[in-house]
Amino acid sequence: MLCSLRIKNLALMDSITLELARGFTVVTGETGAGKSILLGALSLLAGNRAGKTIVRKGAETCEVEGMLHFDNAASIDAALATLELPECEDGQLILRRSISLTKPARIHINGAAATLAQLEALGQSWIDFHGPGEPQKLFHARYQLEMLDLFAGAAHQTRLAAYQREYVKWRAALREIESINAQEKMSEDEIAFVQAQLERMNALDLSEAGVAALERDFKRISSARELDGLFSEMETALGGEGGVAEKMALVLRLAREIASLDENAGEQEKRLHTLAVELSDIQSDFARLSTGSGDDDPAALETVTARMNQWLELRRKYGPAPESVRAKRDALARRLAVQGDVAGALARAEDAAAKIERGLREAARELRKTRTAAAGDLAAAAAKMLGKLGFKKAGLSIRIVDTEKLDNNGDSACEFLFQPNAGQDLLPLNKIASSGETARVMLALKTVLVGVDKTPVLVFDEVDANVGGEIGAQVGRELAALSGRHQVFCVTHLPQVAAQGRQHYEAVKTQTDDATAVAIRALHSTPSGRLEELARMLGDRRSASARTHAGELLSGAAWHKE
Repeated sequence: MLCSLRIKNLALMDSITLELARGFTVVTGETGAGKSILLGALSLLAGNRAGKTIVRKGAETCEVEGMLHFDNAASIDAALATLELPECEDGQLILRRSISLTKPARIHINGAAATLAQLEALGQSWIDFHGPGEPQKLFHARYQLEMLDLFAGAAHQTRLAAYQREYVKWRAALREIESINAQEKMSEDEIAFVQAQLERMNALDLSEAGVAALERDFKRISSARELDGLFSEMETALGGEGGVAEKMALVLRLAREIASLDENAGEQEKRLHTLAVELSDIQSDFARLSTGSGDDDPAALETVTARMNQWLELRRKYGPAPESVRAKRDALARRLAVQGDVAGALARAEDAAAKIERGLREAARELRKTRTAAAGDLAAAAAKMLGKLGFKKAGLSIRIVDTEKLDNNGDSACEFLFQPNAGQDLLPLNKIASSGETARVMLALKTVLVGVDKTPVLVFDEVDANVGGEIGAQVGRELAALSGRHQVFCVTHLPQVAAQGRQHYEAVKTQTDDATAVAIRALHSTPSGRLEELARMLGDRRSASARTHAGELLSGAAWHKE
């Protein structure tokens, strides 16, 4: 959930920090009061593009910062890891974005500098927008298929994941076939060159541990003379004339004499004896290191140096990491192996790809079956919900489409078809639905999918467009129910919807002769203020009947009955 939102110099707003809560949050205000500023701030944090015109007049920089908390951060951490960004600490995600008139825009995710593309990719994991001016995800076939696959259930998703793992293998097998076909017959000189390269690579241990050991050996053996001098100095300091060992003997004698005269010093004498034994062991260890390493052996130095030079050459040619060199070695080995039997290698690669493809096509058929069954159930459930949301004669259908060729999702896709009124044809959503209709279709689908949809934050704008009365109240109740599993934000003009919000913010615009400013104030902490705002939305904040009606709406809200 989004816990806090800080906005500075965005459009007409100076500065504000909002402490947000779980559940259903509504934003109201007069037309043109600046309700969209809150949505604009969320849009910036979601990675949507914005121009410099959003910076408040007279300011240099616009800044937006959001702090989110996840009870289970595994999914968002996986997204962060994919984007090579710091993972959440204690489930906390901090997003910060600034847009300057004179400097490059800056984005930080969990304290690390990030790109707009990274912010946008991450936004897809935590927030969904539904309303005019926002990307209509529901119009995209990929998103429609994701919703259908979610509805199809856990067993279907498990099969889909297994299919996708095999699909990756199949694509790799096809690339191998392309590679074999693209290879030309190597000359004897080329074969000899590749063999020599392989011999040089195979002469080294190219594992991570092997390269690390080589680098350690080289560092030590190339510093042999310096080490010899240090070992010699250490030997003198420990065991030479006037060294620690000689002084220790004097210390032990003095301790014995003191203990013979003062029995309270007996424990100190024992500790000194222990220290003397430890000192002797340390002296022996240094002596063994000095004589047992063989670092002064010219032959050993030459061998390690040659191996190190060989590794450095390979690293310069094929990449800085052992993994890069190993990948090149394996590629050269495959290329050499193919030369002896191009036809046989091609046949084996084609057989392997064909075997994987047969399994994929069978798995794709099973996926299509479960999608077909789920499509009817999802369309029926969503259509029923649409009836509650004011579409009395609407129709919703989900058509399964054969893609003819295999892709990452199988051999089928889907298309959501919508009929807002009786007598109209079922057409794709983007061909027929208005922004308000689309938002209500999405609300219906989100309500049906509430148990499986993992997007934590949902934002609805104009979901109540062209509705009112009982339908408006039903829209409010469904949004409130949806907030049991998601954090829901809604900009609304309907008091029936606004009353259902557990949190209620009002956008207020103030104007002077030479300046205009927008503020957002919380009404949920002041019942009288909230009652007055609902009365305004009903027609007249000073009307006794409007205030009575507003009170009835509030007392009938789901949150009020808890």
